[in-house]
Amino acid sequence: MVIELLKFRISPKDREKYIQRDAEIWTAALVNYPGFLGKELWINPNDPEELVMVIRWETRQQWKSILQQEIDAITEKFDKDLKFTYEMVESSEYQVRKFPNSN
Repeated sequence: MVIELLKFRISPKDREKYIQRDAEIWTAALVNYPGFLGKELWINPNDPEELVMVIRWETRQQWKSILQQEIDAITEKFDKDLKFTYEMVESSEYQVRKFPNSN
């Protein structure tokens, strides 16, 4: 499994609308791609402007097979719908390693 971690800065007054539109636009689009396993949004209780997305993919190859023009089209639709600004401050990739239970 591969984790796509995205961190955003969003005005606290716009955060709930961002989360709602993300579910309606981004998550609705991602479920159609092979390898998409799910997504979580984490709210930092110590920083109301921070929003972290943890997106789970079966393989890196499946995640990276999404065409850039498709990502651009989803991004454009999302940004037009929001009508407020946000900033992506981090984009990271992690590989999940599971170890056998040593009991």
